Amino acid sequence: MSDIVYQAGNSLYLNITNRCTNQCPFCVRYKSRKFNRKHLLWLEKEPAAEELLAAGGDISKYKQIVFCGYGEPTIRLDIIKAVAAELKSKIKNKKSKTMVRLDTNGHGNLFWGRNILPELKGLIDSVSVSLNAADAATYDKLCHSAYGPAAYPAVIDFIKEAKKHIPEVEASIVDLPAVDKKKARALAAGLGVKFRIRPYYEESYVR
Repeated sequence: MSDIVYQAGNSLYLNITNRCTNQCPFCVRYKSRKFNRKHLLWLEKEPAAEELLAAGGDISKYKQIVFCGYGEPTIRLDIIKAVAAELKSKIKNKKSKTMVRLDTNGHGNLFWGRNILPELKGLIDSVSVSLNAADAATYDKLCHSAYGPAAYPAVIDFIKEAKKHIPEVEASIVDLPAVDKKKARALAAGLGVKFRIRPYYEESYVR
């Protein structure tokens, strides 16, 4: 049975979709249906809001609740909004310091054909955007986006817009030889957001 929620460290991850607008060959979804050797994340069906909330249990014990998946979570924007609203209500009632985070490839505005960031204001405390490259050409080679050349500029614009509505914004890349890490770090600094290098897990995948 698929894991619709799973714990990693002091964070609880909500696995809400397999669908994605990128086809990144370095992504764990193309290596294994298990993550960290134990979490079966390939979904048989996408979970409803009620299922996610029930599976999450007592959220106050976690530092973060993270919307993620083996795909792009903003494809399920209504689920994010519904679940996040309920989570924020529970957090407020419990006077908890738990944060709500979104992990995204930054294609949400392209997918929906509108700026979705204002809809997430007050619901999402932190957003981590997969920048994945320091320039458009490298991004195209690495990510094979359904949006082609429009994808990378849209990611940059998403990061810029996120700063207006989300308290904490981070740009991240995967630790791959093809990525100019110094240039990517400088780009993130120029955008005025945090920067993180994500490890490449290929050697530890369980097939």
